[in-house]
Amino acid sequence: MREVSDLLHHSAQLSGGGEVLVLNTGALITSEDKAMLGAMDSRSVGGIRKHLTRLGKSGSGNFMEQFYVGYGHQSIGDMGEVFVSISGVSMLTAKAIQHFPLYNGQEASTRYIDFASQPFVDPVGSTASVQILENWRAFYLKGLERMQIVLAERYPFDVIGDGDLKKYAKAINARAFDTMRSFLPAGASTNLTWTGTIRQFGDRLPWLRNHPLPEVREVAEVMEGLLLKEYPHSFTDRANDPDWESRHKDREWYAYMAQQGSGYFIADASTFPVFALTHDAVRPERMREYADVFGSRPRGIELPWDVRECGTAEFSFLLDFASFRDLERHRSVTVPMPLLSEEYGFEPWYLNELPDDLRAEAMELLARQLAALQRLELEDRIDQYYIPMGYRVPIRITGDLRGHTYLVERRARNDVHPTLHHRASQMAEVLTKNYGPHGLVLHLESEPSQFSLKRGEQDIVERDVS
Repeated sequence: MREVSDLLHHSAQLSGGGEVLVLNTGALITSEDKAMLGAMDSRSVGGIRKHLTRLGKSGSGNFMEQFYVGYGHQSIGDMGEVFVSISGVSMLTAKAIQHFPLYNGQEASTRYIDFASQPFVDPVGSTASVQILENWRAFYLKGLERMQIVLAERYPFDVIGDGDLKKYAKAINARAFDTMRSFLPAGASTNLTWTGTIRQFGDRLPWLRNHPLPEVREVAEVMEGLLLKEYPHSFTDRANDPDWESRHKDREWYAYMAQQGSGYFIADASTFPVFALTHDAVRPERMREYADVFGSRPRGIELPWDVRECGTAEFSFLLDFASFRDLERHRSVTVPMPLLSEEYGFEPWYLNELPDDLRAEAMELLARQLAALQRLELEDRIDQYYIPMGYRVPIRITGDLRGHTYLVERRARNDVHPTLHHRASQMAEVLTKNYGPHGLVLHLESEPSQFSLKRGEQDIVERDVS
C-alpha cells in the first residue's frame, strides 16, 4: 500500500514566492475516469460494471483517451473532482478566485496568521512601496500587543470569564486582532484551497486569466498548466494547439471586456448610502403561499429552495473591506467585487476601539501613508495592495429571501465581527419589518453585540490521543 509521502503532486512556484499545487489523491480510479464512467453509463442501460471492466483492461488515463472523443459534453466534467492549493497570494487574489457562486474551498483564517513574518505582496517592488507595507506591519504588531492589555482591563476575567482562563485569553487575542486587522494591507498574503468539478475549473479559468490584476492572471496561467499535467484529457494544451485561439477568441474577448468594464464595483461616495434597502422585488402574494413553511421552520434549519420564487431584495451599504471578506463567502447572494480605496473613509469602529493615544497615532499614520501612496502614482487597481482593510467599500447585495435569511441569521450573532454584525442586524430589522407581516420569521440572538467568549472556542486543535 502506498504512503501519502509517496504521492507525486503537480506544483509550481509563483513569481511572488507563493505556490500552486494540484493534489494527487493516489486514487486507482481518477477524476477523469469517474467522469468517463458516468458519461458511458448515461448512454447505456447495462449498468456500470461492464464499464469498470473496460477501465480495468485499458488502465487509468487510457480509459478517457480511448473513449473521450465523441462525448464532448460539458456535463461530463461535472463528475470529476479537482483539489488545488494556492499559497502566498494577496487577499485581493484570494477574493478574486473565490468570487464565483460555485466556489468551494477554504481560506486561511487571518487571525491565525503570524503577520510578524508573513510576506506582503508588493507588485511595485520599490523602496517606497516596501516602506508603506512595512509601516502597516509595524503599527499592526504594536497595536496588537497594546490592545491585548487594554482589552483585558476593559473586559476583566473575573467579570466576564467563565472559569476557563485559556478560552478567555484566546477571546482577548481574537478581539485584539478584530481591531488591529484594519491596519493590515490588502497585499498581505494568505493561503486558500479550491475544490470543485473539472467543468467548474474549466469554466472559471478564462475569467481568471483575463482578470484586471496581473497577480490573478499569473495564478490562472500556472494553475492551468498544472491541471493540464494532472488531467491531460480535460484541459487543452493551448501552446500546442494552433486552432485554439480562433476557436475561443469570443470567450476570451468577452471575459476580458466584461472585467475591464465592470470588474470592480465603484460608486459615487457623495451619494452612496451608509445603509439602505435600495430595491424591493419581493412578492408578498407569493410569500403567503409559503406561510406554513416560514412559520414552522425550526431554529438553525434553512428555508427550502423553492422559497426563492418569492422574489429578491437589494441592500446597499458601506462596510470595511476586512468584513467584506467574510460577507463575500455567502454564495447564495450576489455582491459585486468592490474596489478598495480611501474614498469612503476608514471604518470608525476600529478607531473607537483604540485608546486615545493609539487612536491619535493611527490617524496620523493613515494620513501619512495615504500621502506616500499618492506619490507612487499607481493605477487604482494596484493601489489596493497598499491600502489597509479597515477602509470602507461600497456593498450592493442582492438576494432572495432564502439567501438573506441564512446570511442574517449567521452574521447577526455575537461571535461575528462587530462591523459585519451591525450590518447584518440592520438587514434583519428591515427584513422583519417589510416581510414579517407576510410570514417571514427570523431566528436571531436576542442579546446585543458584545464581547463574546465564543471567539475563544473558534479554533482547530489537535486531540491528545495518548
